[in-house]
Amino acid sequence: MEDRLHMDNGLVPQKIVSVHLQDSTLKEVKDQVSNKQAQILEPKPEPSLEIKPEQDGMEHVGRDDPKALGEEPTQRRGSASGSEPAGDSDRGGGPVEHYHLHLSSCHECLELENSTIESVKFASAENIPDLPYDYSSSLESVADETSPEREGRRVNLTGKAPNILLYVGSDSQEALGRFHEVRSVLADCVDIASYILYHLLEDSALRDPWTDNCLLLVIATRESIPEDLYQKFMAYLSQGGKVLGLSSSFTFGGFQVTSKGALQKTVQNLVFSKADQSEVKLSVLSSGCMYQEGPVRLSPGRLQGHLENEDKDRMIVHVPFGTRGGEAVLCQVHLELPPSSNIVQTPEDFNLLKSSNFRRYEVLREILTTLGLSCDMKQVPALTPLYLLSAAEEIRDPLMQWLGKHVDSEGEIKSGQLSLRFVSSYVSEVEITPSCIPVVTNMEAFSSEHFNLEIYRQNLQTKQLGKVILFAEVTPTTMRLLDGLMFQTPQEMGLIAIAARQTEGKGRGGNVWLSPVGCALSTLLISIPLRSQLGQRIPFVQHLMSVAVVEAVRSIPEYQDINLRVKWPNDIYYSDLMKIGGVLVNSTLMGETFYILIGCGFNVTNSNPTICINDLITEYNKQHKAELKPLRADYLIARVVTVLEKLIKEFQDKGPNSVLPLYYRYWVHSGQQVHLGSAEGPKVSIVGLDDSGFLQVHQEGGEVVTVHPDGNSFDMLRNLILPKRR
Repeated sequence: MEDRLHMDNGLVPQKIVSVHLQDSTLKEVKDQVSNKQAQILEPKPEPSLEIKPEQDGMEHVGRDDPKALGEEPTQRRGSASGSEPAGDSDRGGGPVEHYHLHLSSCHECLELENSTIESVKFASAENIPDLPYDYSSSLESVADETSPEREGRRVNLTGKAPNILLYVGSDSQEALGRFHEVRSVLADCVDIASYILYHLLEDSALRDPWTDNCLLLVIATRESIPEDLYQKFMAYLSQGGKVLGLSSSFTFGGFQVTSKGALQKTVQNLVFSKADQSEVKLSVLSSGCMYQEGPVRLSPGRLQGHLENEDKDRMIVHVPFGTRGGEAVLCQVHLELPPSSNIVQTPEDFNLLKSSNFRRYEVLREILTTLGLSCDMKQVPALTPLYLLSAAEEIRDPLMQWLGKHVDSEGEIKSGQLSLRFVSSYVSEVEITPSCIPVVTNMEAFSSEHFNLEIYRQNLQTKQLGKVILFAEVTPTTMRLLDGLMFQTPQEMGLIAIAARQTEGKGRGGNVWLSPVGCALSTLLISIPLRSQLGQRIPFVQHLMSVAVVEAVRSIPEYQDINLRVKWPNDIYYSDLMKIGGVLVNSTLMGETFYILIGCGFNVTNSNPTICINDLITEYNKQHKAELKPLRADYLIARVVTVLEKLIKEFQDKGPNSVLPLYYRYWVHSGQQVHLGSAEGPKVSIVGLDDSGFLQVHQEGGEVVTVHPDGNSFDMLRNLILPKRR
């Protein structure tokens, strides 16, 4: 809901939970609530009414090409009009006051505040994959051949999501400040185009399935770590996890943290031994603690650091753990703090630390590289102008006429977050910001190595979708570009935003989507009548888009065995092993029409941060002595939009059963078993999708039931829950 959904009384909902309401419950609630204070849904003759939030989803893509090679509605769902009871019926006999929900930042709501607007933004995407820990035996050879180091980057061979999780102790302002300190220094060390840094809260660490989706766990707190959380961290290590301890109480392997008061908050000389046995000497800020060996200890790793004093106090230890490659580097010097930190007490100390600051980063990068991360630094690219392009000549004149009528006196179209300024040409002196982007309307001025308009035109075989293109080499996020246009442009113009690279790619909720060059990145605008087959089942939009991506590749002659798959609800996978892309859907209902932005991205030419389609093609050629040519992003985006339009038409004509056979052909879940509630919960088997696009599972007793995600941001297939019954 991203803080946009508010109630009239100012409260911010934290979660939407579906509930099965029986007739008896509805009657009981209705008897208690005055009709003057709230409207309760009148029960239909059916035995029960299922009210479900609409779910949608997103992810990424990018490269080469084969035409360059040669060639009446049911019950309304998801209404956010405040018709669901605000409290349980057993909380007392008094009347319950109800409030309507609305989008607090939606300018359409402000303009039409006296009208009834049923408008809710849903973002139920999942962009962090569920991957088993160890499938290196099956992927190692593939990775060696199809994912070589490119541009000096280390390829992520684990298949895990590129997440660095930061645990900084209990939830407090002090901990939040520590999180920002640690995040800042790590962002200066690692390639931020390849990794995402998240704050791991204690509750989430205990409850959510983060261990399979974490490349590095950073522990940076002096607080004692609760026993249950400590065991969780050790379990992560035993699975092959990597841990970096920064002035933390966390330790294992026979090492003990011992306080040495004379060292606290003092600047000391550190001798650090790198993996190649060379040494780095630098001034560091001591935490006041050191490591001592206990009676039992593990063999130390390659990295070591000790103070240049008589006792040679051990300040950095490298400790391997388990048989699956787990390891930790534990530090008792403040590598995370800059010389300007408040802990630094004197100008002399500041000068010493400042003179060693370069070497501090050298030590940090050596540690991070040893733990498997890439520290190649890539500069964040500057934003570029948009180009207004058309895929069909006949639509160009009506488009320019429409534009002339809708821009303001300054040539702009404005939305709540973005102003698009339409210009005939662009000069470099014009500033481009995330909130104000020029749009060049002269197509003759357009040229890009990442997007060939002619290839896109040749392969776009639609009647409506994808006809008008907003293209940018670099933009914050394609999801935002269509905000000010989505309610105004005629449907036949078929808007799509395409980018070669995003700097602020969006995933589910607050998740981030990495968008390097090589991803096929787009956001497509579609409109769906409420009173239609798909209008009554909006969650299916993300499923249609996901299967459209897979079908767009596997329906190319000779490419049918490229092992792309669909993972519920919105991911595109290589087999069932590695994530290759995904979908994010934002839907707004105004009047009788859903206006839907479908953000989509899948890796075409970029091996990082996981794997790409052309890697799969290369490996297929090697295994089958074939000569399939690599694919292009522009070619595939056009094919995806073409397939999607066909799937939508089939769905609208014949309903879900017309597309489900294709979806099941490509999905990864046939016969898969999952746990309900938690990793220790009852095991059930996935059998398919229900009429609204949610998962159906077969319980041990024989009953087939619908299950919903629990809202965790790591993996929607973990901790699935049964809808509450009342």
